[in-house]
Amino acid sequence: MWRRACERANNLSLNANKVNRMSHFWRIAALETRSRRERRYTPRVRSIWKRIRYRLEWAGLLIAAKLLPLLSRKGCYRFALALGTLMSILDRDGRKVALSNLEVAFGDRFSRLERERIARASFQHFARTMLDLLWSPRLTAENFSRYIELENIEETVRYGPERSIMIACYHYGNFEWLSLACGFLDLKGTIISQEFKNSLLDPIFKRLREQSGHELIPRQGGIVRLYKVLRRKGRTALLVDLTLHPKMPSVAIDCFGLKTSVTSAHAWLNEQTGAPIIPAHCEPLPNGRYRLVFHPKIETAGRSYQQIAQACWNSFEPYVRKNPAPWLWMYKHWRYKPAAADRPYPFYARPHPRFDKRIDAGIENKPTPAKMERLPNG
Repeated sequence: MWRRACERANNLSLNANKVNRMSHFWRIAALETRSRRERRYTPRVRSIWKRIRYRLEWAGLLIAAKLLPLLSRKGCYRFALALGTLMSILDRDGRKVALSNLEVAFGDRFSRLERERIARASFQHFARTMLDLLWSPRLTAENFSRYIELENIEETVRYGPERSIMIACYHYGNFEWLSLACGFLDLKGTIISQEFKNSLLDPIFKRLREQSGHELIPRQGGIVRLYKVLRRKGRTALLVDLTLHPKMPSVAIDCFGLKTSVTSAHAWLNEQTGAPIIPAHCEPLPNGRYRLVFHPKIETAGRSYQQIAQACWNSFEPYVRKNPAPWLWMYKHWRYKPAAADRPYPFYARPHPRFDKRIDAGIENKPTPAKMERLPNG
């Protein structure tokens, strides 16, 4: 008995040594493979591959922009649904973010399967937005009403062409067609455009987004440009649900009961120019159609930047709660969280001392114009 036990122990020891030697061998092999890969992909090689990739992206987008308008409306709609479904499968990171966002925003209102269904639908709505933008050369001032219904348009009509207006938009439904429809409705304006890392794509998107009469401007110096436009009784639109770093001109608002950092640019422009803020969103309808909804004007008198930004979000959140799928759930809406958070935040959220200062400032958080951008003299 004792001898057999000793033999078993020796055999186990020998096997463990073999496993350790094999593990050591594979670690060395992995390091050597990584070293060879790093030697192969030198900065020059990476630069060449990046230029090739950018050219391929440009060529693919150019071909899509030429071919998609040839599809029927129903064909484009069905293609977008299929593409969105494929994206929800391939983009694992985006799906993980979407599921985490839905879980913290709605708690136990939705089951795991329901959250997965909403996340997949969110990918489909985003695919629809992008493909519809490529299909949009088929839209004109005469026919756009066949595809886009209007609700509460009188909220903008009451100001007339002699008054500047700011449209506060959200990444909900087809935010690209919202912009195009405003142009066809003679609400043409100047809009800040986010440049792509691949600058070859910018001219294509600029042409598509300006086709209804808007003027797109770069982000650098954009707020000052908008200030000048609004002082000249022009119009503009701003996406107000983007997450900003707390060191930028931003405020902390409650979004589904969670704190998030958003822009205060619209509040500052309202203070400087008196231009009214009218929130709007574009919600999906069956068969590839949409409804453009204008919300009541935001009351800004006597309110701080934080209160104005919160009011804009409060006018919109009920629509998301009623139909959550069209919102961009794969976006990291809650990148920052309070150091002493009293409820769960998404897995990617991180505390930041400046964010805590934004929260503590509350209604007193009202940055000076110099913190926005330096205004021109006169």
